Amino acid sequence: MDLFPALGLFVISVAILLAGAKFFIDGLAVLAGAAGISPLVIGMTVVAFGTSTPELVVNTLAAYRGETQLAFGNIAGSCIVNTGFVLAVTAIVRPLRVEPSLITREIPMLIVAVLAFLILAWDGTVVRTDGLVLLLLFGIFLYYTAIYSMANKLLAGPPHEDAFLEEIAEKSASRKPMVKDYFFVAGGLAAVSFGADGAVSGATAMARGFGLSEAVIGLTVVSMGTTLPELVTCVMAARKGNSDIALGNVVGSNLFNIMAIGGLVAVVAPVGLPPGGMLDLLVMALLTIVLLPIAIRSGRTITRGEGAFLLALYVAYLVYRLTQPAAT
Repeated sequence: MDLFPALGLFVISVAILLAGAKFFIDGLAVLAGAAGISPLVIGMTVVAFGTSTPELVVNTLAAYRGETQLAFGNIAGSCIVNTGFVLAVTAIVRPLRVEPSLITREIPMLIVAVLAFLILAWDGTVVRTDGLVLLLLFGIFLYYTAIYSMANKLLAGPPHEDAFLEEIAEKSASRKPMVKDYFFVAGGLAAVSFGADGAVSGATAMARGFGLSEAVIGLTVVSMGTTLPELVTCVMAARKGNSDIALGNVVGSNLFNIMAIGGLVAVVAPVGLPPGGMLDLLVMALLTIVLLPIAIRSGRTITRGEGAFLLALYVAYLVYRLTQPAAT
């Protein structure tokens, strides 16, 4: 496949992928509400992980096809883009308030997850048993989060629930499901699968056309494409004055990417680190670890200057990664 047709296939496929994810989340939330599931539970499940559906399907499909470098690049790249670009840009748009639970619970858990992934990958391969360890950590995180939420009676929903999912939860509790809701679920899932297939094919062809590795394409183009839901959600929330949700969305998405998606991909097919892969993990770890002191200082607010600092780190890493012949 030539370069421009591959690029066109990728762009169209990502658009289908993102539209399918939105319809799937919307329809599933209404059906869940009609089944008697509370808005809190809908928020903790559909809301928390719905925007990561593109990464989940793209990476699982890539691993199934044996294109594990693309999957690795997208997992590491999505986490790096979320922190170094999405969070940074949102903080620049409007300083971010930091919920106390993020400092005491979720950011420390994310640091544990990142360090665990780094240790498991230190020998150059994330094997199936490593994937099971990551999935186990994810299960522990979900259990702990559910216990914490029930103990504190968070009846108003998660502290960083975004406006889009809040609206969906309200809709799910206010009306009975219609035929279109079943169509949204089935059609949305089909669109996600179809879009993911085209995105993986287009990304692989682009890697060959640009003379880059699949890992680098995964780190850059695919990661940026599949992270669009988080970017749009966070920036729109910041513009509406709800900037405090952005950090929660980023942390939750990164937890899901590393433990759930990373674990599932490794179980489907062992993931070998591509050239430059250890650098990617170290940068991912650096951006994650610096989040904690940044979140604590300045009165639990991420300022515009700190957002610019994170963005500068991301741009410097990206330039270095793309200009190193051995890594590309």
